[in-house]
Amino acid sequence: QVRVVESGGGLVQPGGSLRLSCAASGDIRSVSRIYVMGWYRQAPGQQRDLVATCTTAGSPSYADSVKGRFTISRDNAKSMVYLQMNSLTPEDTAVYFCTAGYGSNISWGQGTQVTVSS
Repeated sequence: QVRVVESGGGLVQPGGSLRLSCAASGDIRSVSRIYVMGWYRQAPGQQRDLVATCTTAGSPSYADSVKGRFTISRDNAKSMVYLQMNSLTPEDTAVYFCTAGYGSNISWGQGTQVTVSS
């Protein structure tokens, strides 16, 4: 009932920045029940790890590996969440997935590739 679509991935040099966007859509009732949106990432051969989350109230949480470099923000009126990524390193290379939690459900996006390389 809730669809999430990511965008903004690409190739960036070490030390560069990218801003990922995620839009949630679906029936009004389901979308209105979204209480948290966030980002996971998965590198080749690695597990899918939590990057950051943001509640409807605007409370953010971050993985230790990205604290001080990444910033998550939400636009509740537009049902969107963003991830500003600064000071990127090759270790940040991964497919980034947007998630939305609503009621007892979780929706996942298809992912957007972020590659950090010189």
